[in-house]
This record gives sequence, C-alpha cells and structure tokens, in this order.
Amino acid sequence: MFRSHSAASLGALVLILSLTACTGGGEPAPAPTSAPTSAASSSGLGADAAALLAEFDIPAPANVKDLIEQLQAKPLAERPDGLMASVRVDELLLSSGDDEVALAIPTGDFHLSVAPYLNDTHDCFFHSLTTCVGELASEELQVTITDDASNEVYLDDTVTTFENGFFDVWLPSGRDLTMRITDGENTAEVPVGTGAEDPTCVTTVQLS
Repeated sequence: MFRSHSAASLGALVLILSLTACTGGGEPAPAPTSAPTSAASSSGLGADAAALLAEFDIPAPANVKDLIEQLQAKPLAERPDGLMASVRVDELLLSSGDDEVALAIPTGDFHLSVAPYLNDTHDCFFHSLTTCVGELASEELQVTITDDASNEVYLDDTVTTFENGFFDVWLPSGRDLTMRITDGENTAEVPVGTGAEDPTCVTTVQLS
C-alpha cells in the first residue's frame, strides 16, 4: 500500500514536483530538503514501485538503472501522463497523485542527463524522465567527459539524443569533470560535477 499524504505533506510534494520539473524560465531550482515517504532496495524495484508503474502499463524492470533507461527512451507521444519520475543524486523518485516511491541509485554512481542546444533551452536541476524536453531530438553528437584531477576519460564516443533531446551517462560520484560536446560544426566545453549538491540535469550547454 502506498502511504497517503496529509494536506500539509501534499503541499510539500507539490513544491518538490514544481522544483523538479523542467521549466521555461527562471533560475535553476535549489535541491529540496524534503525526504521521500518510502524507499525500495537498489537490488530490485519492490512491490510499491511495481504497482505504481502498473497503473501506467509500464512493466517493472529488474533494477533502477534499467527503469531510468526505459523511461528516458520512451517516445514523447508515449510518455505517461500523470507520472513524475525525478532523478535525484541518490534516488529515483516516482510519484503520482498522493503516491510516492523512492528507488535508491547504487552507491558511487551518478546519473547525468544532458540536453545541449543551439537556440532554445530551459532551466532544470533534477531531471524529469517524463516531462523534460530539449531542443536537439535524435541528434548525433561526439561527447568527451574527462576527470579534472586524474585526466581519466569516462566517455569518448558518439551518442544520439533521445526524442526528448537528452542523452544520458552514468558517472562515478564525487568528481569534478570537463565535458566537451560537438555536432561536427558547433562545439561546447563546460565543467560538470557529480557531487551531492550537483544537478542531475544539464541544459546550459550551448553549441556554437
């Protein structure tokens, strides 16, 4: 059974979701301090998460990484209306109405979603797998991500953005990195972090 929220806690949930969802303007939202109402093990989604996903006819995969990939890859026309899936530093927060389930992201891993742009972007701090949409859909990009301290290269490959304009990468947590992106004509190089206070959603990379 899902835990029901009181009027006060429901108001807090609305605030959290408003900070999570991608918006069209304003400053990036700060990290909220409210704790999730329930949690499931990182080794499996658990009954609550499976039941919540079933409400939207979404089959529950084996683990949270597979679920993130599954939701991110959905075509825009198939995005579940009413389901919020917010990627935080240490958990994936699923919510619908008064129901909320938190799925732990494996310790030491950091999930980063990036939406490079040419002309139009939006503010985002925690990536929403069900609502965030970037400018460059199905775009082939060359991406390099390097550790600033060790010069270790974590990614040096061609990636294709999803229909929502984002590409994803799993990185080690607690690192300061440099990310370089090019579409063959336009290039950008920006710092990114994978610490506890860093965003999981990067929409500030303008290719020029």
